[in-house]
Amino acid sequence: MSSRISESLSRLLVASTLVIANGLLAQDEPPGAPSRSSPTDLEPIGYGDEHLVTDLGVGLWAWPLPCDFDSDGDLDLLVACPDVPFRGLWLFENPDGDVLFPVFRAPVRVSGPGSNARITHGPAGPLVTTPGTIHRQFRERGLDAGEPIAGAKDIRLPEGQIRANQWHLVDYEGDGDLDLIVGRGDWRDYGWDDAWDEEGNWTNGPLHGRVYVVVNDGTDEAPKWREPRAIEAGGAPIDVYGMPSPNLADFDGDGDLDLLCGEFLDRLTYFENVGTRSEPRFAEGRFLEHEGETIRLHLQMIVPVAIDWDGDGDVDLIVGQEDGRVALLESTGRRDARGAPVFLPPRFFEQHAGDVKFGALATPDAADWDGDGDLDIICGNTAGEIAWLENLDGPSSDRAPPRLAPPKLLRAAGETIRILAGEKGSIQGPCEAKWGYTTLSVADWDHDGRLDLVVNSIFGNVVWYRNVGTPRRPRLDAARPVEVEWEGAAPKPEWTWWKPEGKALVTQWRTRPVVVDFTGDGLLDLVMLDHEGFVALFERKRHEDGALVLLPGRRVFVDTKGDPLKWSRGRAGRSGRRKIAVADWDGDGRLDLLVDSKNADWWRQVEKREGRFVFEPMGPLSTRVLAGHTTSPAVVDWNRDDIPDLLLGGEDGRIYYLENPRAK
Repeated sequence: MSSRISESLSRLLVASTLVIANGLLAQDEPPGAPSRSSPTDLEPIGYGDEHLVTDLGVGLWAWPLPCDFDSDGDLDLLVACPDVPFRGLWLFENPDGDVLFPVFRAPVRVSGPGSNARITHGPAGPLVTTPGTIHRQFRERGLDAGEPIAGAKDIRLPEGQIRANQWHLVDYEGDGDLDLIVGRGDWRDYGWDDAWDEEGNWTNGPLHGRVYVVVNDGTDEAPKWREPRAIEAGGAPIDVYGMPSPNLADFDGDGDLDLLCGEFLDRLTYFENVGTRSEPRFAEGRFLEHEGETIRLHLQMIVPVAIDWDGDGDVDLIVGQEDGRVALLESTGRRDARGAPVFLPPRFFEQHAGDVKFGALATPDAADWDGDGDLDIICGNTAGEIAWLENLDGPSSDRAPPRLAPPKLLRAAGETIRILAGEKGSIQGPCEAKWGYTTLSVADWDHDGRLDLVVNSIFGNVVWYRNVGTPRRPRLDAARPVEVEWEGAAPKPEWTWWKPEGKALVTQWRTRPVVVDFTGDGLLDLVMLDHEGFVALFERKRHEDGALVLLPGRRVFVDTKGDPLKWSRGRAGRSGRRKIAVADWDGDGRLDLLVDSKNADWWRQVEKREGRFVFEPMGPLSTRVLAGHTTSPAVVDWNRDDIPDLLLGGEDGRIYYLENPRAK
């Protein structure tokens, strides 16, 4: 690896009312939604504190639709979430009235999520649309009922590999009727995956985010649509970096409609209308800034919505992002030296606490992190963060699950841990720059009596954070590579464009490194996928001089036919992602494997044969569907019965619990 690449990696390695309980349905469930009807099935963990306030959040991907949904005179927040298991349109009711930052109630599911749901606030009130559809019964039926926009089936928008299709009804040209604005994210040039050359150059094209206007020459009741045309800015068609989420509003207060777009990443682009209300003409786009710095959302897949949230006469922004949270960017009412409106930095809305949640694709492990005698949770997520959720019940309690504190981000070498792909770190290209996908084990990796962290991520580069504090007061040092005594050069997946340095362990991305004494010799080994997708045992040994070493992975995990377990067969972006836990699930004295699935699949160890461990697939541990991409199993014994129970990170960022059935 070149020094430039090494330095880059080092920097990146240094986040109708329905009856509900804690924000999840008790009736009319969406497909795959978790149920609280059975105490023996997977349930999301709650905080257990009615006074606690946390970040507001749905599951993976928030599409905000702010409006006065209950007609009580203040603005509520509805958020559509398209992904399992939190799929639906959710109401966060505002109980505090006309205030800037209400603490919203826990969510109530209103309907299904629709697709590309958008809201436009105009003189006649809010208009809610999905592609080709207007939802006039939004207050009564959410997004479950809609009627076709008249003539929409005859509108022919440009072709492409479309992954965002955002329809808005707005009076574009000020003539009194509603025109159609469409934002489309086109991935045709990008191609999505595996297009790096050996120098780390992306050889495909960029994402495209284009905005089209379809002028209405008729009336709202009987529209006559012109041919769609691309809206231009600065003399060229608008083209932001994917998913444009266009908003037309008078952002600068001069009486005409300006245009503001999001993107697939984290920035917002302002296009000033330098024409008139009846003949819009847009200047070249400018990223929104605050005090000279580009405003960036914490995560990507941002969805901005324009609305005068605080009722002060200027246009604010409500912005959803990938981890299900929603932020306010309050307008100051001022313009900067470039003529762009000035917004305050994002501030995330809050809710009365319901379920424990840490971002999206939560990856928990259980350990006594603070040495007080009870089991806490340490957890990763898509944002590349790692958090500690403290067990508040104490060592004398056997309550399962216990009361937990909200996530507290961990730090290493004085900096908050956040592993990010950056422009060149993801197999799937530069559009994933704001993701990290941390997955981890908590263990005393160096056998010094203090718990450390062993972490994999979007890179597939396994690192560990040494605890240089004490068992009661952990303090983490900077990340360092997990080293293997390779015979020759360190291997890597063939599609990883950069080369490992020294003895580094570079394997498949987003796969959990499970630290466990699998051989029973008192030394902690490592179980995880190797660079070709096989489940491997990286055995620990101690040299005569006392030094601990990690041996190359051996493919000693086989099925009942004797074939090595290969749990990743895809290439590049379709590789990896597997999360494994190791425990004696059935109490027969043999260590079994639990692996991500629609919840978690149990592979029972049935024998040891000729130095190999033989496993039989027993199927999923539950019927609940918690994954569209992946879950993350771990084990925990909160009830202190010496039987491992299931701790499962869901795609929605919530953490689920299942008591082992043999405890009954």
